[in-house]
Amino acid sequence: MENQLREDRRALHRIPELDRDLPETLRYVRRALEGLRCEITSPCEGALCAYFDRGRPSTAAFRADMDALPIEEAGAAPYRSRHPGRMHACGHDGHTAMLLELARRVDARRDLPRNVLLIFQPAEETTGGAESICDSGVLERTGAVRIFGLHLWPGLPAGTLWTRPGPLMAKNSEVTLEVAGRSVHITKADQGADALWAGTELVRRIYAMAEKEIPADERRVLRFGHMTSGDVRNALSARTVLEGTLRVFSMETFSLLRRRMEEIAGEVATETGCTVDLRLSRGYPAVCNDAGLVRAIRDALGEEGPGLLDAPELTAEDFSFYQQRLPGVFCFLGVGDTPPLHAADFDFDEAVLRRGVDFYEKLLYLP
Repeated sequence: MENQLREDRRALHRIPELDRDLPETLRYVRRALEGLRCEITSPCEGALCAYFDRGRPSTAAFRADMDALPIEEAGAAPYRSRHPGRMHACGHDGHTAMLLELARRVDARRDLPRNVLLIFQPAEETTGGAESICDSGVLERTGAVRIFGLHLWPGLPAGTLWTRPGPLMAKNSEVTLEVAGRSVHITKADQGADALWAGTELVRRIYAMAEKEIPADERRVLRFGHMTSGDVRNALSARTVLEGTLRVFSMETFSLLRRRMEEIAGEVATETGCTVDLRLSRGYPAVCNDAGLVRAIRDALGEEGPGLLDAPELTAEDFSFYQQRLPGVFCFLGVGDTPPLHAADFDFDEAVLRRGVDFYEKLLYLP
């Protein structure tokens, strides 16, 4: 089994594909599933689902994401990417390999308390393929009542499992502020509208607001990482663009920060004579684990169950869309001291994958 897991992971690692355009990956996954006693469907572009009907009134769902990242792989592993500029730098090849092995185990068992739906999903890294799966109706059609997922996680001891009830990963939103001013020669500054001044005031006031108005013990990020403004040193800037990120764990905090940024944008526009346009991307909801389901897992599995993390992570994941439709639990599977996710040299020891599949198999029998 470990050899098959390694073979699947490395074969998938060689053929990284992006977003919803996953022809080679889909062929590999379909070929692995076709010999099993399951119904194979494609509920949306770039996706495959395997439904094992055991004649039960309800279904347990499991999800793996298949897409890769637009990163040139470093290193010279024999299984390195064959596609220039693309790489499985986030472990999705491992996620898919684990779900293929779970499919083989499910196929060999007839005594399951629930039917099983395995979801092979595209576009986690881009446009939220999980939402397309949810909108397809496959969860309702198969009677899914719970869903589980794993993510390989550097920095946690290899082969260990971790989760927490409630918030686990953040709601994300990309923040863009575009300032339009009026450029004049610097010696006639009083006749212009300084977009650079407006941009610096926006950063200063937004940072101060977030620091003052959000409790210090509430985890969040509101920071700008990119600013462009002006053309020359002796003329006022006519345009400033600020690009940043907002990460929070509640819609109440998100709504508060959006409203306060809108108010600050209005104040700065009035004071500087510029116009300010604020845009926030929709992003992904927060990953919020069902507390009762986490408790049931830990009660049933004891020491074989996941440990509890002290705090949620500020990263984002579209598994959250499933959790808006039905109870779900997302867990981290430690891969030890490896390069970080999204790094060009990310790699891991495939031995940890067996731990993930064993955990998934135990969840098949969860009351």
